[in-house]
Amino acid sequence: MVSTHHEEPESGITEGGTQGAFRDVLSTKHARRGKAPLHFVDMDDQERKELAKELGMPAFRVKQLAQHYFAHWDTNVSGYSDFPSKFADIAQEKFFPTLIEPILEQEADNGETIKTLWRLFDDSRIESVLMKYPTRTTLCISSQVGCGMDCPFCATGRLGLTRNMSAGEILEQVRIAALQCETGRLPGGPTRLSNIVFMGMGEALGNYKAMMKAIRQISALPPEGFGISARNITLSTVGVVPGIRKLINEHIPIRLAVSLHAPSDKLRDELVPMNRRFNTTQVLDAAHDYYLSSKRRVSIEYALMKGINDQAEHAQLLAKRLNHYGDDWVHVNPIPLNPIEGSPWTASKPEDEQRFIEILRNAGISATLRDTRGSDIDGACGQLAAKELAENLVQRS
Repeated sequence: MVSTHHEEPESGITEGGTQGAFRDVLSTKHARRGKAPLHFVDMDDQERKELAKELGMPAFRVKQLAQHYFAHWDTNVSGYSDFPSKFADIAQEKFFPTLIEPILEQEADNGETIKTLWRLFDDSRIESVLMKYPTRTTLCISSQVGCGMDCPFCATGRLGLTRNMSAGEILEQVRIAALQCETGRLPGGPTRLSNIVFMGMGEALGNYKAMMKAIRQISALPPEGFGISARNITLSTVGVVPGIRKLINEHIPIRLAVSLHAPSDKLRDELVPMNRRFNTTQVLDAAHDYYLSSKRRVSIEYALMKGINDQAEHAQLLAKRLNHYGDDWVHVNPIPLNPIEGSPWTASKPEDEQRFIEILRNAGISATLRDTRGSDIDGACGQLAAKELAENLVQRS
């Protein structure tokens, strides 16, 4: 019999995050045992076949379900023309339970950016952002409910960590966005979802097992996965060094993005509290090792904050730290900060942004100012969820 319960779940606590110099910041609703309903993508092929057998279905029906899910983005089993109607309802219930439901959508950039606030099975909230560019369509997805990294300028960090998301909850964000692309939800008619970035809510390396299960199914060809190239998947981390080193051994050519935000330990301790556990040298060493293993340039994410980390001396020190490892192993993405309401952290002056980039480029480092999509729609991840949480608390008080 197939168990409908997972093994004891990961709590989302990152390695070293329960003691010592840094501890994950947990929300008041932190749940170590709350698990989403088991979904088709949470099971391996053998588990799917065992469940089908229990339901009285022949094993080949599993491949049909996989073909519809991964090749056609479709979970409406009763609409499958090649699937017997007598099994449709039970297959729907047991293989494709509803994991995420949209409760709010916001549009920006003439409809080319769509931000969705989702409700999960336990009434949690997460966000994803679908963005159409001239040469690609990118989906930014969440991997945890909230985040335990406690970066003070980040809306999600303010929420604390509630729980990890299941592979099913992660992949459903991808499936629904891919279906939206195919059905012409974005301007200009049907398009194809081409890129995935784990830059939404949560620290993906704090949810390693589900994240890797999702990445394998995003990148495998149908009917094993969605067929989005691993080279078009980017994983962002604040620098969970053991996770980066585990990722090296996966030998999957995804792009690594490190949210550095400061060139020195003193400043980064303040901006990225996880730095007290894994310092800048440890993080950059691991990132460079990832580059050597994957032969893919690492992205360095750097949120520019007025008067905090955006001055010439910061750019010069950053260039020195990165050039220590040799040439052309990183691409720096300075990001104009998307301020959160009530926060003292504000965006840099345009002239300071430009000077920062010029200093990096003059030092031989590739750098591009990140396009800030959706700044007029609570664009920074966690802003929608944080705003709704605050409103709910006011209504209850």
